[in-house]
Amino acid sequence: MARVLLLHSMYGLRPAVRQAADRLRSAGHEVHVPDLYDGRVVDDPEAGIEIKEEIGRDELLRRAVAAAAPLVGHGGLVYAGFSLGGSLAQNLAFADAKAGGLLLMHGTSDMADDASTEIPVQLHVADPDTWEPADWLNAWYLRMRKAGADVEVFRYRGAGHLFTDLDLPDYDAEAADRAWTIALEFLATL
Repeated sequence: MARVLLLHSMYGLRPAVRQAADRLRSAGHEVHVPDLYDGRVVDDPEAGIEIKEEIGRDELLRRAVAAAAPLVGHGGLVYAGFSLGGSLAQNLAFADAKAGGLLLMHGTSDMADDASTEIPVQLHVADPDTWEPADWLNAWYLRMRKAGADVEVFRYRGAGHLFTDLDLPDYDAEAADRAWTIALEFLATL
């Protein structure tokens, strides 16, 4: 089974993230869930943006790197994340030559033109998604393929951005169930 580093969204380490980790553990995976916000949790996008900007992107990335450091080196670590956490996970996965995979829930990140990887990548995203517009996703997919990744994208028509968080207005039970079924199948192959 997979060893997974699961990173939270800009809302912090919400109960939905802990539930996701428990879901993965129930399937036999080893899951590590760091708190990049030092205990702060919100349910309002503006408050999440404030915390993210207060901490800063560079510091969030440093915290994610520090969380991954004890897990890297054993090889095959799967990086996963929700929205902002997905963006951070993507950066970490590209920096780890032995990464085992990348599971993105609701978020992506830009990548260098000379990026190179052969890891399997799976993205689950709302369609449409105001945080991940279609033009961005299409360009992201092409750049990911150019980098050498084995990438799959699953779009969920009519779902909200964080459709897997049952305590947020974006929640969509059908889309969340489908996404977790597919994600668990993906992780089982790694």
